[in-house]
Amino acid sequence: MIKVLVVDDSALVRQTMSNILSHFSDILVVGTANDPYVAVEIMKKDAPDVIILDIEMPKMDGLTFLSKIMAQYPLPVVICSSLAEEGSEIALKALEYGAIDIITKPKIGTKSFLEESKVRIYDVIKAAAIAKEKIIKKRNLSSKFSADEVIPKFHKLATIATTDKVVAVGASTGGTEAIRIFLTELPIDTPGVVIVQHMPEGFTKAFANRLNNLCKIKVKEAIDGETVLRGTAYIAPGGKHMLLKRSGARFYLEVKDGPLVNRHKPSVDVLFRSVAQYAGRNAIALLLTGMGDDGAKGLYEIKEAGGYTICESEETAVVFGMPKEAIKLGAATEILPLNRMAEEVIKLTKV
Repeated sequence: MIKVLVVDDSALVRQTMSNILSHFSDILVVGTANDPYVAVEIMKKDAPDVIILDIEMPKMDGLTFLSKIMAQYPLPVVICSSLAEEGSEIALKALEYGAIDIITKPKIGTKSFLEESKVRIYDVIKAAAIAKEKIIKKRNLSSKFSADEVIPKFHKLATIATTDKVVAVGASTGGTEAIRIFLTELPIDTPGVVIVQHMPEGFTKAFANRLNNLCKIKVKEAIDGETVLRGTAYIAPGGKHMLLKRSGARFYLEVKDGPLVNRHKPSVDVLFRSVAQYAGRNAIALLLTGMGDDGAKGLYEIKEAGGYTICESEETAVVFGMPKEAIKLGAATEILPLNRMAEEVIKLTKV
């Protein structure tokens, strides 16, 4: 049983979140709090496993509270934020402070949104609890689409040769910091980098902008149809799938809607399959920390197409789920800790 504490100054949001979580037999809401001071008392009494935290509250803002939690009661914290640009910036800062993931604040009275967010919230809380325990457990949830729904399997490699390499990265829980660590170590002449990080719609642009200010290479949210250039990393927009395509020797991106794949949009499997199909042996692919198995099959397809594949090792992965599943499939050419990945990619991409 996962014990959850909900901290939000809105009574309606606290009630809605509690109602959503009540649908799951393995989650128990041990309390709700309208400010951090009440939350601390509940934490002392009920010892929650995961905290869902609003970051815009009176008395003490969420970032200050988060820093105190991490110093005194190190627990997995999931940020619950509005879609406002200012809110997304603060939410991303919270990830730097140690929060494990972001969920979008439920839109009250929007039934379809609540149904979609219910699965996302459950997945994030499960991943947060696993990050605390470092134990990977199997989940038995609703059926899921495969990458076949978005991009069909290919049966032969692309026939037009190219010397351009592409670096593909997939990550979920814990991935925002892992991607930051990886990208900040890459030199300006790095081949184009295409990235899927499981993140809600409305946050990926702020995530890309923040990385752009930290990295030597340019980092941006991907736009449909744009050419993949050296020295640039492209973040898949939240709520859309991103695919690598090729016209002659030019790589470009397709950003499109579609069903959730492995319960995610964007999906790592969708990106990786397209990379296998259009980059093949010129691909270098990294599968980082995350819950579940999104990216495992796609990584295997890249390896089968002649690409070089790297999985993050258990020692550095916040949640050793996605890399573990890929390793079990035989999809990894190499298994490395996060702090050695940039060095390996630099070595592999030297002309």
